Formats: sequence, C-alpha cells, structure tokens
Amino acid sequence: MPSHLFADRPAQPPEPGMVDALISQTRRLRGDVDAVRRDAVLDEDDPKNRWQRALCDLAVHQLDDLGAHLGQLKAGLPDELPVVPGADTIEVAAASDPGAAYGGPAPARTGSLLSRVGSAEWNLLTDEVSWSEELYQIFGRTTESGPMSLDELPSMVFAEDQSVLQAMVTDCLIDGKPIDGEFRIVRTDGRVRTLHMMGEPVLDADGCTASMWAVLRDVSELRRSERAVRESRDSLQRRRHIERTERRVAVELQEAVLPPWRGSLSFAHGGPGAPLDVAGHYLPAATTGLIGGDWYDALALPDGDALLTVGDLTGHGVSATSSMAMLLGALRGMAVAGIRPGALMGHLNQLLETSVQPALGSAMCCRYDPASQTLSWAQAGHPAPLLFRNGTGRALKRPDGVLLGATPAAAYEESEIRLLPGDLLMLHTDGLTRRGGMDDTGTQRLLALAPRLAGARDAQECVRSVVEEFGQAPREDDACVMVVRVGR
Repeated sequence: MPSHLFADRPAQPPEPGMVDALISQTRRLRGDVDAVRRDAVLDEDDPKNRWQRALCDLAVHQLDDLGAHLGQLKAGLPDELPVVPGADTIEVAAASDPGAAYGGPAPARTGSLLSRVGSAEWNLLTDEVSWSEELYQIFGRTTESGPMSLDELPSMVFAEDQSVLQAMVTDCLIDGKPIDGEFRIVRTDGRVRTLHMMGEPVLDADGCTASMWAVLRDVSELRRSERAVRESRDSLQRRRHIERTERRVAVELQEAVLPPWRGSLSFAHGGPGAPLDVAGHYLPAATTGLIGGDWYDALALPDGDALLTVGDLTGHGVSATSSMAMLLGALRGMAVAGIRPGALMGHLNQLLETSVQPALGSAMCCRYDPASQTLSWAQAGHPAPLLFRNGTGRALKRPDGVLLGATPAAAYEESEIRLLPGDLLMLHTDGLTRRGGMDDTGTQRLLALAPRLAGARDAQECVRSVVEEFGQAPREDDACVMVVRVGR
C-alpha cells in the first residue's frame, strides 16, 4: 500500500508551546525517577532489589530517549539540511543538538542519547546516498569513508539479522510499506550495537518509489536495560519458586514430625493417678514465609509416664525443620528408653553440637509420673513452664541449663514439682511472648489469662484463648504453645 508521505507534501510542525510543556513534564519525571534510583538503599544480592534497580535504569533511559526526541521536535530541521524535497529525494532531520532535549548545554558525545540518533536517505533514481554526521558515529565510520549503499549495509549486520534488514528494505521499495524494525551491527571497532530503524518510501507523481529515508537509533542501552529487567525478574521468579518449594517441603516435614493428634489428647493411664488433658498449637511467623524449627510433643511412655516437650531451633526452612525432626526423633527415642530429662538434655546438646548442620536451640523436657503426680523437668535456655492453680498463675523456677549446641559437654539440672488435680501447665517457645527482645510483658499477659483458663472446659479451649490473645499481632518468629491440664 503506498505511503501517506509524498515528496510534494511538507510535514506540519507541532505547536511550540505544547512541545515545551511536554519537555518540562519529561524533565520533572526524569528527575523524580532518578531520585528514586539514587536514594534507594538496595541490596544487590537480593533478586527483588536488582529487578527494582533495573526497572529504574530502564525508565531513566526511556525518559532520556523521549526528552531527546522532544528536543529535536522543538528545534525542527537543522539549517544545513535542505527543506525543499523534490520528486526523487527527501532529507530527514538527524539529532544535531545534544542539549536540545532539556534546554541545557550539550553533554559529551559519548554519553549523549541524541548522538545515538542519525538519518539516511537513499535516492533510487540517482544512486546518491546521504548520511547524517550522527549516523557515521553510530556505525563507527569516518565521513571520509562515505555512506554505505543499501547493498553494502548488510556487510556490517549480524548474519542472523541480515534477513530482517533485507525484508524491511524489500517491503519498503517493492510494496511501499513503512520500515520499523531492529537489527544488530558490528562496528568497525568491533563493538556490537542494536539499531532501531524507522522510515518510509517517497513516491513520485506516478506512485513509484523514488527514494527511501530512514531514521536509525542506537537502542543498545535500552535493550540492555530491558534485558536486565527480564533477567532480574526471572531471577526473582526463580527465587520465589524456590521459596514456595522450600516452604511446601518444610510444611510437609513439620506435619510429618509434629504430633498427629489435633484438638485434645487424653492420657488415661491404666494405673492410679489423675489423667492428663493435652492440647497444642503452632503459630507461624508473620515476617517470613518459611517454617521454623519450633516443636511441641506429648507422648505416652511404656512405663505409664507421659513425655511433654517444647523446643525451638534457630533458622527457617528445610534445614531448620530437618534438624528439628532429627532432634525430636532422638528425644522421643531416649525418653522411651527411660532416660531422665536432665541427662536427656545433655545428649541432645551433644547431638546438636556434632550435627552436620550446626545450630542453636532451646528446649524443655518434662516427664510426668501419674502415680505420684510428680513433674520432673529440665530446660536448655528455654522459658519456664507456667503453672496455673486456683485462678492464679506463676512461672516455675528454672533449673540451670544453657542453649543446646552452645557449649560442649554442658550439664543440665533437673527440677521436680507435684501437680494437683485441676492444675494447668502451659509450655511455650519464646516466639510467643518475645517482642523486641523482651518477653516480660508477654509473660505477664499469659499469666493474666488465669481467670479465663480456670473457666475453660478443656485444654483445647485454653489453647484457643492463648491464640486469640497472641495470634493476631504480627510475630517476628514462629511459636508453639501446649497446655496440659491435670484431671480431677
């Protein structure tokens, strides 16, 4: 289809006031984007931050490009180019004023976006070729070497892109189609650049193609910025996929290891002594999407005693949950073998110290004898159990014990307390009450629940009260809570 641009039809310039307003808007927007890019504190190792930085760089390049062309639009055709096109020739403006975009002094040629826009005209009737000075710079050619004809141009084009250029030129010359496409060139100095070519045929009075003009832009920086955005986005997507996969594996591992019971668990005990009503709950952290190494467990032992334990390993994700699974499995095995809580903590410390994935952890292990109603317990850097009796609560005095994995051959003391029918024991990890490194306030809030806990029907209702009080606020770390109520 013939082009709408004929040799005897001059272009209509835009209104100067409108262009000035667009230049001002572009300049302000460019400054705002550059301020965001400059002032942002970014961690270059974070794929999300790299993606954000790449987007800012791309936006700056595109606004520079827009400002450059608006500057050209305001300046109009350069004086040295003829503005009286005939039937067999047309001249197109090139970027000749690098400072026109923002009304300031001309920047250096090497950094100017305007210096990367040039024009060319190929006269099919006279075989004359005209290149602007900027186009010589884009191709890395000297003006003494002269412009390249349409037949010579492919010699500098990537082999893979030569068919693209040939198709654009053929469609323009034969079918009168406008040119709009990109190809890569290898400059005379060996540098690879990406060019965007736009142009149209100029038709004579008979509708035949008399000449072809084109504007060529070096868009290498734009494409590099776009590529950086794509790569950063893909990196971010891969990281999110890995995180989702890791979370799923961690959740599945946690669900496989933590107690299978939901709701309340009753230890009826075949012999004398009050039964235990037990309920537990896991609360994930709000500040991370990964599962941590917190656990709770209650287990009936072969001699009729009950094992009650909670703990917390540092870290999140599969490594933390796998270490937790190893530790909890060892704890269960040693408790079934009859090892007392103090000695058991020592063995866990040694196990964690020699683990392939060293970590720190806090833990508490309790062994309840229903016949004597005695609770024997030891702890490793863990919050003390809270005992609620007759409508009031208090924290038990902790026996000595350092964090698991902190010191080789550490010794752990053991304490005993007799529980009465109706007593309620609350075990929890420090993520439940810790806020800004201080947990005194959280512990007091737990103890203040004593009246509500005293009126609860069972252990599960007690756990719900705790979750209602602590489960809504944003949490920095995972947490577990387990409530044990002695039957009457």
